[in-house]
Amino acid sequence: MALTPQNNEAFLREVDEELRRDRLAGFWERWGRWLIIGTVIGLAAFGAFLFWQHRARVAAGEEGERMQTAFDALAANKPADAGKPLAELAGSGRDGYRALALFTQADILLQKQDLRGAAAKFAAIAADQSQPAAFRDLASVRQSMAEFDTAKPQVIVDRLRPIAVPGNAYFGSAGELLGVAYMRQGRRDLAGPLFAQVAKEKDVPETIRQRVVQMAGLLGVDTPAIIPATEDTAR
Repeated sequence: MALTPQNNEAFLREVDEELRRDRLAGFWERWGRWLIIGTVIGLAAFGAFLFWQHRARVAAGEEGERMQTAFDALAANKPADAGKPLAELAGSGRDGYRALALFTQADILLQKQDLRGAAAKFAAIAADQSQPAAFRDLASVRQSMAEFDTAKPQVIVDRLRPIAVPGNAYFGSAGELLGVAYMRQGRRDLAGPLFAQVAKEKDVPETIRQRVVQMAGLLGVDTPAIIPATEDTAR
């Protein structure tokens, strides 16, 4: 018996649906297990990421509390009580806390006149490439201050020459130390112009400016007049 157009269309739709079901069943049979595994792995990874974020926030909060504990102890003039939290933070995986703890430990050692120990702490920060350049530069300057009387002048020169450049935040301190190191080497030709250059920088602290102007004058190098203190700074 011949199929009517309506029956023919219904038959074709039924065949088409059957083929789709067969293809879907074959696809699922072939790839279904891998899809389930992929979904489970994706959910596990997302859950691990959320857990890591939570732990990072908790750990950061705990380290912040340790740092506050150390600062409270120092404010109460109890540096011994600050020792443990600072030692823990000095090994932190967070660069900021690690650097702050090392700087603080170094300052405590300076108060005890342990210049060698303080210099070692500053050196650790200066050598830590994960720290911002500004932190490393500051550590190099303070390390040089701590060991200036014991280190060879060339050591100070090599360390500070890259920092004692206009535009660097620590040009004033580094330039002054570098100039004195040059003088110890007998390099007045380098020390005088450097002192004059430091004196010209408007962002150099006034106390440093006054000293370098005097040093440059002793070396026969003209420097700009010292900027007079403003009404606010004179108070």
